[in-house]
Amino acid sequence: MAVTESLAEEAHGPAGAVHEGILRRQSARESSARTYARALPIVPVRARGLTIEGADGRRYLDCLSGAGTLALGHNHPVVLAAVRQVLDSGAPLAVLDLATPVKDAFITELFRTLPPGLAGRARVQFCGPAGTDAVEAALKLVRTATGRSGVLAFTGAYHGMTAGALAVSGGAPEVQAARLPYPQDYRCPFGVGGPHGAELAARWTESLLDDPKSGVPLPAGMILEPVQGEGGVLPAPDDWLRRMRRLTADRGIPLIADEVQTGVGRTGAFWAVDHSGITPDVMVLSKAIGGSLPLAVIVYRDDLDVWQPGAHAGTFRGNQLAMAAGTATLAYVRENGLAERAARIGTRLMEQLRADIGGLACVGEVRGRGLMIGVELVEPEGTREPAFGAGSAAVGRGGAEPLDHGFAAGPSGGGSHGSYDPSAAASGMKPGAYDFGAAPSGGERAAYDSGAVPSGGERGAYDFGAGPSCGQRGAHGPGAAPFETRPGAYDFGAAPARAPRPAAPRLAAAVQRECLRRGLIVELGGRHSSVVRLLPPLTISDEQTAAVLDRLTDAVAAVARADERHGPHGARGHDSGPCPGPGTD
Repeated sequence: MAVTESLAEEAHGPAGAVHEGILRRQSARESSARTYARALPIVPVRARGLTIEGADGRRYLDCLSGAGTLALGHNHPVVLAAVRQVLDSGAPLAVLDLATPVKDAFITELFRTLPPGLAGRARVQFCGPAGTDAVEAALKLVRTATGRSGVLAFTGAYHGMTAGALAVSGGAPEVQAARLPYPQDYRCPFGVGGPHGAELAARWTESLLDDPKSGVPLPAGMILEPVQGEGGVLPAPDDWLRRMRRLTADRGIPLIADEVQTGVGRTGAFWAVDHSGITPDVMVLSKAIGGSLPLAVIVYRDDLDVWQPGAHAGTFRGNQLAMAAGTATLAYVRENGLAERAARIGTRLMEQLRADIGGLACVGEVRGRGLMIGVELVEPEGTREPAFGAGSAAVGRGGAEPLDHGFAAGPSGGGSHGSYDPSAAASGMKPGAYDFGAAPSGGERAAYDSGAVPSGGERGAYDFGAGPSCGQRGAHGPGAAPFETRPGAYDFGAAPARAPRPAAPRLAAAVQRECLRRGLIVELGGRHSSVVRLLPPLTISDEQTAAVLDRLTDAVAAVARADERHGPHGARGHDSGPCPGPGTD
C-alpha cells in the first residue's frame, strides 16, 4: 500500500454503510468513558506497519501506534511468526506464574536489554496486563521494602488510571503524594526555563527532602517518567535525572522509572534512562514489551525483593502469546539498531517541523526525543485567552470532547522555546532561530556541567554535583557560593522572560481533524490537550517519514490560515474543505 497515494472520497456504498453502522452501534453500546473513538471515527479492518485501512476503504498513516504499543508497527512478520509458533506448538496460553520455555526466553531477552547496573541483580514481577497495574505493583513494592508510605511524584505525570497510579499522576483528584516540579522550558513553573529552571526544580526537591519542617517525611519512593508523554512530550534533562538519582540514592529512597511508553527504543535509546546513564531501583515496563499484546512487568533490584507469596498477583500475568511477541520485538529492536534509527529519524522530523511550521504564530514549540514528538499549539498574539475549566471540554467543532483520556485537569504540557535538547541545555539552534520568547543570554543556552562550578558568570551553567548532602542541610559543595549569589544564579532583578502563549486546545483538535482528513492519525496530549503528538513505529521508512511531514505540516498550515481569517470563534474556514466530525458520539 503506497503511503503517498491520494485518499479516496468518503465511501457511500456498502463499505460506507458498514463503517457507519459499526460507529452507531459503538456509540449506543459502549461506555461514555471511551476516548480515542470520539476524535478518530475509524473502523480499522486491516493493518500493516504504519498503515491502517478502514471499513470504508480509506487508508491512514498511524502515528498513534496503540499509544506507543506498536514498536514494530502493525502485524510485523517477526511478531506474527512468534505468535503462530506458540499457537502451532500446542503450548498452554495462560499459565499464571508457572515457568515455561516461552517465559524463560522472554526474561532472558528482557534482562539482556536492561541498564548494566540493574541487569546483574534484577528480579522481575509479572503483573496484570496493563501498565497501570505494574505501577501499582511498584508502589506496593517500595512501600513494603522501606516500611514507609509517602511517595514523591511530579506535576504533569501520567502513570495510569487505577487508584494508586492515578494518585501519583498529574490529574489526581486528591492529594496523596508530594508533588514536585518537573523541568520544562516553554512553561517552566519558575518562569525561567532551560538549565535555570531545571536547577531550581532540583533545588526545590532537595529542600523539600532536607527541610525538617517541609511537612514531607522521608518517602517510600520517587516515581518519574524520563519523558512525560501524556503530559505533553516533555523530555527530562539528563543532568536533572542524574541529580534525582543522586538525591534519592543518598537518602535511601527507591527511584521508580516509569518506562511504559518510553521503553524499547522509542526515545532513541533502548530505555529512556539510558540517555542519562542512571540505574533506577525499579523500572515499570509495558506497552511495547508485549509486541502489541497485553503484558506488564516491574524489574527491580534484588534487595527490594521482600514480597510475601501472593503479595501481588494477576490472573493474566502468564500471557504466553504476549511473551512470545515481546521476545521477538525486543530482539528485533536490539539486533537491528532500531533505537539508534529512532534517534536519527526523530531528529530529522523535529528539525523539519521546526523549519516548516515553527514560525507560525499558533505553534509554541516542537519538542521531543527520538520518535516521541510533540507540537504545542498556542493562541496567537492578540487572541483572547479562552477560559479553561467548565468550558474546556468543548474544544472542537460541535462541542467535540478533547482526546487525551478526557482529563480536564490531566497531564501537563509545556517545553522549551524553539527546541530543547535533553542531552544538554543547548538547544542546538542558532541564535534567534525559532525564538518565541526571550532568548537566553548570548542567544544560546549554556550546557549543563555535572561536575564543575560555573565560571565566568555564564548563565545557566550549573553544578549538579555541588548540592547539600544527606546529612548537611543547607551546605553547598566545595567552592560553590550560596545559590542566590553564585555566578549563573537566577537574577531576580533581571527582566522576566516573555510569558508563553495560552494553550490552544481548539487549534490542536482542529489540527487532529485536518490530519485525519489527509490520512494521518495523531494523538493529543498535554495539560489542556493542546499538544499534537507523534508516536510512529520504529520501523517507519524514509518515504513514510516524508509523507507524515507533508500531511502534518499541511494540516497545521491550513488551521493557521483559517484561524487568521476567522479567529477563535469564526466559522469553519479550513482551506481544504469540510472535515469529518467526531463520529457518531
